[in-house]
Amino acid sequence: MKTCHSPVTLLSPNPQKRIALLGQPNTGKSTFFNRITNSNTYVGNWPGITVDILQGEITLNGEKVEVVDLPGIYDLHGFSEDERIVKRFLSQFPLDLLVVILNASQIDRMVRLALEIKALGIPAVVILNMADEARRLGITIKRERLEQLLDCPVYLISAKYGRGFNQAVEGIAEYLAQQKESFLVGDIDAFFDENPLLEEKVQAILRETVIMPSEEIKTLTDVLDGIFLHPLWGIPLFFLSMLAIFFLIWQVGLPSQDVMDAITTSISNHIIQPILSPFPSILQSFFLDGVWLGVTTVASFVPLIVLFFFVMAAIEDSGYLARIAYLMDAFMAHLGLDGRAFVLQMMGFGCNVPALMGTRIIRSQPMRWLSLLIIPFSLCSARLAVFVFIIAAIFPQNLGPIILFSLYLLSFIASFLVAFIISKIPDFKSNEPFVIELPPYRLPTFKHVFLRGWGEVKEFLRRASNFIIVGCVAIWFLTSFPPGATGLDTWGGQIGIFLQPIMQPIGLDPYLTLSLIFGFIAKEVVVGSFATIYGLNGAALTQQIAFSITPAQAIGFCVFCLLYTPCLSTTATIKSESKSTLFTIFSLLFSLVYAWFMAFIFYHFSLLFFH
Repeated sequence: MKTCHSPVTLLSPNPQKRIALLGQPNTGKSTFFNRITNSNTYVGNWPGITVDILQGEITLNGEKVEVVDLPGIYDLHGFSEDERIVKRFLSQFPLDLLVVILNASQIDRMVRLALEIKALGIPAVVILNMADEARRLGITIKRERLEQLLDCPVYLISAKYGRGFNQAVEGIAEYLAQQKESFLVGDIDAFFDENPLLEEKVQAILRETVIMPSEEIKTLTDVLDGIFLHPLWGIPLFFLSMLAIFFLIWQVGLPSQDVMDAITTSISNHIIQPILSPFPSILQSFFLDGVWLGVTTVASFVPLIVLFFFVMAAIEDSGYLARIAYLMDAFMAHLGLDGRAFVLQMMGFGCNVPALMGTRIIRSQPMRWLSLLIIPFSLCSARLAVFVFIIAAIFPQNLGPIILFSLYLLSFIASFLVAFIISKIPDFKSNEPFVIELPPYRLPTFKHVFLRGWGEVKEFLRRASNFIIVGCVAIWFLTSFPPGATGLDTWGGQIGIFLQPIMQPIGLDPYLTLSLIFGFIAKEVVVGSFATIYGLNGAALTQQIAFSITPAQAIGFCVFCLLYTPCLSTTATIKSESKSTLFTIFSLLFSLVYAWFMAFIFYHFSLLFFH
């Protein structure tokens, strides 16, 4: 057999040393990264790399060292999007040390990755994380012998609780100090084509270094999986779990938005307005109804975003999120997606924004773009407020729950129909297999949940704030000019009249059209816009809505509001997550056209029953 040399190329030392973390998904790699960097992280600018890669700075041996958290992969010789990204990174950006993080409780399935690193000749330190779980499962690892066979330092730690963490960091610092040259990795695939890593090598190392417990011993994870992954009641239990999550978000998240509204209103009444009182009324209106409205719109999202991400971080830390993806994968495969996309679609019922941000776990670009396209069809809590108001005003009380449930059902059907059709387009096909390692069940820790959740909250605020404020200022201009005009006489009202040839076939008059224009800021604004448009509040507004809108119009309006162009924060998130202006424009136009056709069908079908 022809043997090629190691593809590792040695280079002059980096001005600043750089280490990278590599490991399979669900090994605690992100937990280790957050702990070693103290969450002092940011998204790196890596030319040619199309996904976000976190990096941070730490001090080792008295000098600054850059730490890079690479995407989780199963195999260096694979061809998934994650694996291509990692190989591209290793071949383009010099490193001084690779830290390989494996799950000690699943070492029999993970040691192969460490052997691949050894075969390539890459300077590395191996971290066996979750060593405490391995001990509880009865797994014995002969660390010294494993060090000899891998020819690199090996440390047993628990990144979650910090056990063995300091010794591992000291070992990394010591090993890094010995590296006098940086390195790049060449063609990994060509190397393994000529030097295949035989399975016998993996098994030989496991025989010498690992003592596994008897397979007859039932662990807590085995018992729980017998319940949660049961072919009959596994999925119903999942939906009950989702119901509990939505109940929590509904009971805690939405009322907390009222608290935030009360706070911002108090600030406006006691601070902002007194400060602005000496200025001309046009400037007061600009800052209060434009800039400050943008600030309060962002603020109203914060409680929901905080609660959502903290709950999701806890579920992910428990090990159950991976099982949800596994349960729903078979059904979603028929739609060109996988189990992860279904979880994100469900999360969109809380808020589309965090669900869209969650698509970063999908590394296949076609699958990720398809998920970004359909998630905004989820009936978020903001749309729910609009529908409850309209349904209560127009329809008999006994029909309300049925109509509301039908809109929830429609959001699923509309999403799945789009996914099924678009997945048949060659450019949207993904050949990436869905491979997932089911971690043991574990109790979430407060620190880990807080670090993960707060990091996502900061990212949301950074991305959405400026965009929403600018949008609110633009809407202020539409509704404030020409001076002295109100309702349909404003520029915004004239737009509603101008759009009548398009909107009238789906039952929408200029007033409803104008409210939907306001809804582009945030869907919550739709209800508030009715008060501005009609000049009424409370019961009088409800009576006016009931008098001026027919049931068929209400259905057309709700269907269009469900599916049309998402709010500003959602649009900003689509742009940020897709990193494509063209795709963002396509998604906006597609949702508008799709919403119009669906509203047209439901409006005219409703005319058969409601006159």
